[in-house]
Amino acid sequence: MSDEFMIRDCALITISTGEQAQNLRELRDRLLVTHAGSIYYHFWGVMLRHTYVDPEYQNDFAVWASHALHDHEIAERLSLIDPNEYLSIEDLRREIVEIIEQHLYEREHVPWARTGDQFQFTRSQIVVFDTRHRITAPEEFKDIVPRLPLGSIFYHFIDSRRRTAESLNDFSIWLSEHGEKYLPLVERLNSIDPYFTTLGNLRDEIADVFVAFEGGE
Repeated sequence: MSDEFMIRDCALITISTGEQAQNLRELRDRLLVTHAGSIYYHFWGVMLRHTYVDPEYQNDFAVWASHALHDHEIAERLSLIDPNEYLSIEDLRREIVEIIEQHLYEREHVPWARTGDQFQFTRSQIVVFDTRHRITAPEEFKDIVPRLPLGSIFYHFIDSRRRTAESLNDFSIWLSEHGEKYLPLVERLNSIDPYFTTLGNLRDEIADVFVAFEGGE
């Protein structure tokens, strides 16, 4: 059992792949071969980017289909994809491609983006920082979580699903090692879907779970 929970923060460094698409057919073709990290970035990276995010469309593919192609039907279909429902990026890749292919089959004409509005495939490298904060007892989470940087929420609750064998958040993995008392807390944390929200709201939801557990709710 790990004695301490080490709180880390993170940031994403974006890396251009040099791949781009000017219409939906080209987007489909690129999705078949692009690096898995690019798909991960265009679904999850938006949460850490300090830029305007279209509240209607959570992932970059849907935003581009709406704003550059003006194809709101496919934008809506893509926006409904929840990456948490797929065991791997490859499963997610197949779902996106299948949705686009179905839409292409149904359409007589394929809309194009204007020059300069092509979809630019990007991937990222995560940079992790040690905050030097440590948690030694599960009860400490209640007071610490509301003050965590958003990068810490991303690293411990979202990125952990990609890098851990259990595909769970770091909080649940650590708490699972501290006895059956905390299993209901682990279950409540695991039931949180971190996708259709913001990091700020996700932090509040996680904090509420810890407060409710400590209060016996």
